[in-house]
Amino acid sequence: MKPTIRIDFSDFNGINKNDNFFTRILSKRYHVEISDRPDLLIYSKEGHLHRLYNCKKLFWSGETILPDFSSCDYAITTFNLADPRHLRVPYYVTNCACRPENLFKTPEEIDRIVDSERKFCSFVVSNGNPKRAGRRIDFFHALSRYKHVDSAGKALNNMQWLLPAGEQAKHAFLQGYKFTICFENKQAEGYTTEKLVDAMWARCIPIYWGNPQVGEEFNTKSFLSLNDFSREEELIERIIEVDCDDRLYREMLEEPYFNNNAVNICYDEERIGDFFDKILGDATPPISRRRKSYIWGRWTAAKMMK
Repeated sequence: MKPTIRIDFSDFNGINKNDNFFTRILSKRYHVEISDRPDLLIYSKEGHLHRLYNCKKLFWSGETILPDFSSCDYAITTFNLADPRHLRVPYYVTNCACRPENLFKTPEEIDRIVDSERKFCSFVVSNGNPKRAGRRIDFFHALSRYKHVDSAGKALNNMQWLLPAGEQAKHAFLQGYKFTICFENKQAEGYTTEKLVDAMWARCIPIYWGNPQVGEEFNTKSFLSLNDFSREEELIERIIEVDCDDRLYREMLEEPYFNNNAVNICYDEERIGDFFDKILGDATPPISRRRKSYIWGRWTAAKMMK
């Protein structure tokens, strides 16, 4: 019989407490109960309610936010940190509908794609703020001077219709294109989101910019990365070459997405499960019990924080 653990979640920007990445991992080894008196709290960056809990705390963020180990006992983030309290799990693992088995191609599939009449390039972005997404916006305009780039998101939409929300709708849309621009919000080591994997899943050739270490987890011969070029103009020249040469296009499609055609370690759910075993088996008092507690009642303090 599986041991029972009580968990809770706080400070997420929307989460189904009963069905999410963490509960799916934990339920393989434990009987999981959601409780407001948990053994383990998993919290993120969208508030301060985690301060009200005095149990073990795990901080999670898929963005470029370092954990504060004066507030949490353990952390899962995108960073490569040499700390036994930390585990690197990229955003594309926790927040993407595509499973790693969906990233293996067959020769028959490649034949169908090459023979199909896919359009040139797509772009799906909701954030059009130049301060946060200026690099991808500038590149969209630069590439559009070569050929029209279909933009179906909220930002820079030129389709006369808006792509419905949801990963399946995005997946179906991307499948109609040879290329997809999938620039990250910023360039930071370890920061790889679902954008790159979504393009691979749809068998587009990703046009990428972001994590300079992305080649440690994905085969850089399978996509075009601005990280590998000194100027944007050089990347655009290469895109044009691949677009105009069916042989080059096929060669890129034939490249496996994973290095050595083997799923990278970030997808290893046993590794993540072992990390949770370590957390739940740790007899060290939680950091929250080693700090001054609130003079108010727990839920009174919660109301004051709202």
